[in-house]
Formats: sequence, C-alpha cells, structure tokens
Amino acid sequence: MSYLNNALVQFFVYVHKLVANLINDPNYSYGLAIIFVTLIIKVILLPLNIKSIRSSIRMTRIQPEAKKLQDKYKNDPQRAQQEMMKLYKEKGVSPFGGCLPLLIQWPILLALYYVFNNITGINGVTFLWIKDLAKPDIVLAVLAGATQYYAGLIMNPSGGKDNPQGKQAAAMNLYMSLFMIVISWKLKAALVLYWVVSNLIQMGQTILTKKLEEKHMAENNA
Repeated sequence: MSYLNNALVQFFVYVHKLVANLINDPNYSYGLAIIFVTLIIKVILLPLNIKSIRSSIRMTRIQPEAKKLQDKYKNDPQRAQQEMMKLYKEKGVSPFGGCLPLLIQWPILLALYYVFNNITGINGVTFLWIKDLAKPDIVLAVLAGATQYYAGLIMNPSGGKDNPQGKQAAAMNLYMSLFMIVISWKLKAALVLYWVVSNLIQMGQTILTKKLEEKHMAENNA
C-alpha cells in the first residue's frame, strides 16, 4: 500500500503542476487536478469496467432461464443454487460482476485518502461551492451517496427481482450508498470530490458500453 500511496502522491503533484501552468488560481487548479486524476484512473480501469458491464448485460438476459430453475427447484434450495451456478458458468456471467469495479476502487480510494492528508496545498482552497477542499462538505457527502446508488442502479437495473444473488447485489448497492454518505460526512472534500466525479464517469461509461454491447448482440442475433 505504501508504494501505491507514494506513487499517487507524486502523480497528483505532477498533474497539479501541469494544470497550474495553465491556471494559476489554486481555487481552480486543485479542483481541476482532482477531476483530471479521476478521469485518468477511470480510463486505466476501463477494460475492467467494460468486462463487468458485459457480465451485467448477460445476467439480465438469462433472468428467464434463472427464474425457471428457481421455480423447478423451489423445494430444494441447495439444488437450485447448484443449477444456478451451472447456468452462470455456462453463460460466462458472474452474479456480482457489476460490483467488481467498486471493489477494485477501494484500494485506490484508501491511497487517495493518504494523498490528500499529506498534501497541504489544498488547505483553505475553494472550488465551486466547496469552501475548503481540506474540510468535509455536506453537499458533497450527499452527492457521493446519490451518485454511488445511481451508478450501481444503472449497472444492475433489474434490481435483482428474479434471483437471490441479484437481491444481494441490490442490497449491497443500497448499503454502500448509505455508507458513503456516512463516511463522506467527515472526509476531506477533496477525496469526496474524487468519488463523486468517479461515479459520474462510471455512469457515462456504463450507459455507453451497454448501448454498444446491446447493439453488438442485436447484430449477432440478426
């Protein structure tokens, strides 16, 4: 973790210097640097995101088959679970595939917590409505939870109505969203700004990838 922490500190400082060369006002340069760093991280994670989104689409498409298995083995939960796992393996999907990008981002989030705790330049810096990037912001905390929830909802729009694994994924999305509001209430605004921007980018990536994947499937079916 220490290597990742130090690497991200140097990376953020480098990005901020590039931005500061164009925009001298720190009230804009630091906020924009956070946004650019977030964008770069999301681009790096894009292949993983695309794989997870495709898994989510396939999961939605096999819901009718999954429902048939649940009905067939409703009196034998263990057998139903085994048959569901076989179906997932056959179709190449994971019931929690949509949650993978979130899990991967946690080490990055923890590393950025270290970054913003060790960069004193953000102290007293304002950005948009944020009065101080080094202090908590209530509006950002709410936005962190809201964008977290909708990013998960877009990834898994079915809400898990047809299978226990989907219900668990939907519940996890809700709990994680509420958890983000609670912890963001006391985190530095700089870190929460990263998370909000990351969620917004995730929404865009999910919507675009789903459209392309569905078009691709439709062409193959035709």
